[in-house]
Parts: sequence; C-alpha cells; structure tokens
Amino acid sequence: MAGRRVNVNVGVLGHIDSGKTALARALSTTASTAAFDKQPQSRERGITLDLGFSCFVVPLPGAEPGTDDTQLQVTLVDCPGHASLIRTIIGGAQIIDLMMLVIDVTKGMQTQSAECLVIGQIACQKLVVVLNKIDLLAEGKRQAAIDKMTKKMQKTLENTKFRSAPVIPVAAKPGGPEAPETEAPQGISELIEVVKKVKSMQMFHTPVTSAMQGDRLGICVTQFDPKLLERGLVCAPESLHTIHAALISVEKIPYFRGPLQTKAKFHITVGHETVMGRMLFFSPAPDSFDLEPKLDFFDLSREYLFQEQYLCKDSMPTATEGGDEVDMKAGHTPGGQCPRQQWALVEFEKPVTCPRLCLVIGSRLDADIHTNTCRLAFHGVLLQGLEDKNYTESFLPALRVYKLKHKHGLVERVMDDYSVIGRSLFKKETNIQLFVGLKVQLSTGEQGVIDSAFGQSGKFKIHIPGGLSPESKKILTPTLKKRNRAGRGETTKQEEGTERPEPMQPVTLSLSFKRYVFDTQKRMVQTP
Repeated sequence: MAGRRVNVNVGVLGHIDSGKTALARALSTTASTAAFDKQPQSRERGITLDLGFSCFVVPLPGAEPGTDDTQLQVTLVDCPGHASLIRTIIGGAQIIDLMMLVIDVTKGMQTQSAECLVIGQIACQKLVVVLNKIDLLAEGKRQAAIDKMTKKMQKTLENTKFRSAPVIPVAAKPGGPEAPETEAPQGISELIEVVKKVKSMQMFHTPVTSAMQGDRLGICVTQFDPKLLERGLVCAPESLHTIHAALISVEKIPYFRGPLQTKAKFHITVGHETVMGRMLFFSPAPDSFDLEPKLDFFDLSREYLFQEQYLCKDSMPTATEGGDEVDMKAGHTPGGQCPRQQWALVEFEKPVTCPRLCLVIGSRLDADIHTNTCRLAFHGVLLQGLEDKNYTESFLPALRVYKLKHKHGLVERVMDDYSVIGRSLFKKETNIQLFVGLKVQLSTGEQGVIDSAFGQSGKFKIHIPGGLSPESKKILTPTLKKRNRAGRGETTKQEEGTERPEPMQPVTLSLSFKRYVFDTQKRMVQTP
C-alpha cells in the first residue's frame, strides 16, 4: 500500500537575483502550473513576480518502511525578491513551516535579505541559510570565502531566534541562468538532508482525498472558467469574516526606525490581503503593566490607557501641554516602564476577509525601496474583528480606552475656613460648569471640590469639606489679613479681580480625571 504523504511548506526567500528560483528548480522533482516563473510577465522581465510552487519527496525521517507515514513531501514556495513585491512575500511567508534564506555568497546580506529575515522571525520557527552561487568564487579561495561568509551569517543571526540555523553552501545553477544544463548543481543533496463541488483533487499530480491549511492543492471543477477566480481563501462555512476594523495585539519590529504613532496609516497585511489602516495604540492601565500577555483573547471588561504612540524603551517622556492641560503621552509612564503587552485599534480603508487570530503585519511600503531601511514596522495577532460597518456606534463605546488628564492651578486666596478661590486651572473661555463637582488636591494636603465659577476670568470657588488646617491658614495668612482690613473699611473694593497679596508660599491645585476616547458624551470621570 502506498504510504501517506506528510507535507511541509518551505519558503524560498531572499534578495532579488540571489538564485531562489534556480534553487527551487534544482531541488524539485514535480512542478505546479505556477512554478519557475512560468508567467509571461515573469519571463519578459526576468524576475519572479508571484509565488511559485514545486515539490520533492523524500522518506519521512524515523518512519518504518511499510507504514502509512513513509513519505515527506516538501513543497517549495518560491517568493519574489524585488522590494516592490513585499506584499506577495509576506503572503507567501504566512503559509510556510520552514524558511530557506538564499544569500548570494558574493554579496552577503542585502536589503531584502534583511527584510525576509524579519518576516521569517514573525512567520516561522525554523530557518536554513543557503549560500548560493559558490561556483562564482575562485576555486583556490572558495572554501575560505565560504567559511568567512558562514561566520558573517552566524554573527547576523546570533541575536535572533535562528541563532543555531545551519548554513549550507550550494551552486543551484553553475555558470548562471544562461549556462547550458550540462553541469549538475552542487550541494543539493546536503541541503535536502537538512530540510526534510469538487470532482477530484491532486497534490502535485498525486490524487488525494483531503488537504489541510498550507497544502498546495489542485482542484478540478467542471463547468468553471478559471479566469473568473482571483487568489483568495478556501474555508469551512462561517470560519471567515469580513471586517471593517480590528483589535490586535502589537509588537514593534526593532529594526523599524521611528515611532508607531496613533492616527498614522500603515499598510496592513492580514490574511492574504494588504490594505491601508489607521492605528490607535493603547496599553494596560499603569498598575497592570506586568500582567501576563494574552495572545488569544481581548478583555473588554478592563480599562486601557490611550497612547499617542507605541511604548518602547527608546520612547522619551514627552509630556505635552495643550493650553493649561497636560496629557499622559507616549513614554510618560511611571519610571519609564514599558507594558508587557500593547494593543491597537486598526480601522481599514476597505473591508478585509480573514480568520480570527491570524497574523497581522504592519508595514510602510511607501518608503523608498532604494534606501537601506526596514519597511516592516510591527506584527501582532488579530484578536477581535469588527464586522458591523457602524462599529463606531455599536462597538467602540464599549472599548474603555481613556486619556489621563492633569490640570494644575493656584489658590489665590481664602474666603473662609471651608472655601478658597482658585485660578490658572482653566482658560477664561472655559465652561467651568462642566467641572463642578470634580475633586481637586491642594498642595497643603486638603482635598476640595469645585463648587462654582467666580467671576468671568476663569477663577472658581472650591469647597473644602474638612476645612483648612491651621498650617494651611498660616501659609495663607497674608490673604486673610487683607480680607480683615477690608472688613474694617480700609479697602472698599471687593469685586473679584482686584489685585491681592499672594500667600507666603504658593499653594498649588491639581485636578486629575479620565476622559474615555469613545465616550459619546465626553464625560470626565474620577476614580474614588
């Protein structure tokens, strides 16, 4: 009885002209209709423009002869290497189990080599480095050059999860693309040892009765025009959803230069689609920064702190003043601490269809492809998709993301043992009535409640429920004396706004409250 084939997908990635397609051709025993740049456009331009699929079959390591699992089918996913085709590269990387990073041994790491390495760290767990074109090295110095490049690659990988990845030298197409097919490829056998209503279905011309995610499958369908079919997803009913926005976990890619800012737009690759999306970043409340990350669940019952940008160790505290108000901005966290997990709301410019918990990659694909910079900005997991196109009304009010607001002012004078007049907390045009009932803290220790506006210049009356302490009265003595003289008729002008002597030392006021980003009523909330 023929053994059942176990399939593993191996991505062939690397910089353009590193010999990826030649390597796939040298390894493969069976090609699909999309293998080896068969598209006319690819042949015309001389580069890979889309994913190519081919395979080879080897005995399954450890399997006993005659058992069902006797063959390992290695499906090669040949990815483009040109910078402009990064969307296709990311799409291919999402279906691979192992990645072969192809390096031109005469050139070493190049820009897209580095980007492919970053994608590999996000999308797969295993890596094999292939040093291709060793036939171009001078024969007398060949081994020394291979050893030198091997050490360079090991140095490059030592701070990644691929630090122990094998490095295999090969010559996939000795003599180059135009050379005759007379000389056999070099190093291929060593590489193979490392890697190891439907009418009918085939997997590389072999009939099968089932397939799983990632398998390369040919489907024969009667009375169907294949020109009407675009690349998409095959799925069980109800397993995919079309969404307009999503809540995702976020982890910044350290090689990306610059901040990840709220309101910024990124190219979002989700499923097999890449669309523009606008970001809003948020973190746990500061007292929850050390909570264990949850990569398969988003807790709507918790509160989250709005961030102007993703928090990372190189974020500088940037408390930014807006008039008389200070917001808690990105990086402005207790002790410069960073949370163990952060999230973002992504609002797509057009709907996307994808499964829950799929990989999300954010990129800046509009960056100059000729600059030596990483365009991949962040990655994460899609935790909750928002299917209702009116999600801003039906869902977002339940997302409790808040801004922490701080206002600071001064006590101008005392009215009596239980009342003071404050200033410099609000602008003249501020509607103080909106703040009535909110608690303020005096620098002398008392807690007060905003009682009412006082005049028209932004001053206000504060009620002190517990009364002023003797020490506070002493600090405010000059103001009390001024009022006593006024009571004896020495000063007759009592209207608010008259210049008055300052206290012996400034007594400051602080007002702190939360304002929830998606609260339609824009209420100010203070915790007990």
